Amino acid sequence: MQTTDLKAEIERIAQGREQTLIALAGPPGSGKSTLAETLAQALGPRAQVVPMDGFHRDNDWLDERDLRARKGAPETFDVVGFVQLVRGLRDGTVTKYPLFDRAIDGVVQDAGLLRPDADIIIVEGNYLLLGDDLWRDLHPLWDMTIMLSVDDDTLRNRLTQRWIDHGFSPKDALKKARENDLKNAGVVICNSVAATHTVMN
Repeated sequence: MQTTDLKAEIERIAQGREQTLIALAGPPGSGKSTLAETLAQALGPRAQVVPMDGFHRDNDWLDERDLRARKGAPETFDVVGFVQLVRGLRDGTVTKYPLFDRAIDGVVQDAGLLRPDADIIIVEGNYLLLGDDLWRDLHPLWDMTIMLSVDDDTLRNRLTQRWIDHGFSPKDALKKARENDLKNAGVVICNSVAATHTVMN
């Protein structure tokens, strides 16, 4: 589907609803953040993006469990807290949400503010459609689900380039991508339930 088609479908689904929750999922490097922002801009002030990244566990928590090298994997997120947030978005009780700050490699609590006029919430993250325990609690909360699909070569190249952009050599960047990012991509691709809409990206 094209952006214009997704926009029209979201507007159709949002008719008559006080709050509409859209799940935009996909592997790391698939372009979730870009598409989410593009859709929000197309939909106008009534739409707002809420990222899942604010629920990364902090590095001390990861170090205690020897999980720092797997940061970004499903087990390195506060799933229970994230489900509570989405439920709060669903019933209108949430006004603030945490954001992940890459500069400090950590979460900033209450850094995101939900606008009072936002009645379409686009939640973006890797594991929104994961079929595993705890993540399944999210499924009934979505009004529409979108999965981004990217071919393996493109995904590998994007994820490797990400690490090169962070100062790694091409060899080390590919190693980093293979050891974590591509493993996480495999989890998304193999363990997610079918979305109502798929976008080739």
